[in-house]
Amino acid sequence: MAKEKKIFKFKRRRAIECELLKRSESHKGYLKYKITLQEKDGEVHEEIAYGKDMQDALSRLVWTERTRKAEKNIGAGWFFLAWCIVMGWPALMMPADQPWYLLYGFGTVFALFGLAAMWYTYLEKK
Repeated sequence: MAKEKKIFKFKRRRAIECELLKRSESHKGYLKYKITLQEKDGEVHEEIAYGKDMQDALSRLVWTERTRKAEKNIGAGWFFLAWCIVMGWPALMMPADQPWYLLYGFGTVFALFGLAAMWYTYLEKK
């Protein structure tokens, strides 16, 4: 007997089914879920998400999609502009005889890259 999928007529995006597939082999305590999503236009598709429980997996899926949307909207040009501001602002504010602006500029850039790496590690934990 085939499973029937309920199709909701509300104009919202929603998860209509979530199935536990297996435990993660690389990260102890994480589980692999297959989540069936229904888009606003009625299209139904499946996504794979990992989490400590179902709520965590859904949360990771939402944050992954938000991150992809932000990356698409912001693009590389804004990131380059932010990098120029972070590197140049301390140089404009510090006295010319002190090289501390180099430490502030590079330290801020390394901190930003570190935060971005931690964010992607959190999202891509499988």
